[in-house]
Amino acid sequence: MANHKSAQKRIRSNDTKRLRNKYQHKTTRNAVRKLRATTDKKEAQDLLPNVVAMLDKLAKNNVIHKNKAANLKSGLQLAVNKM
Repeated sequence: MANHKSAQKRIRSNDTKRLRNKYQHKTTRNAVRKLRATTDKKEAQDLLPNVVAMLDKLAKNNVIHKNKAANLKSGLQLAVNKM
């Protein structure tokens, strides 16, 4: 267990950030799955900007790598365009 006040605070803040990152990452993955499962082009075009924003936010906060976000966005855009 940490002995310093700052170390104890760091443990608390790390736990909070870890839970928030985990929640946002899982939510984004579910949104990507929902978009890929969609067969209606209009609905997919409505969902795409939200999913792209979620991926950009995860990449900005280093939850996922920026290249992974770019790769996912590219694949999703191709899938929507092919519908």
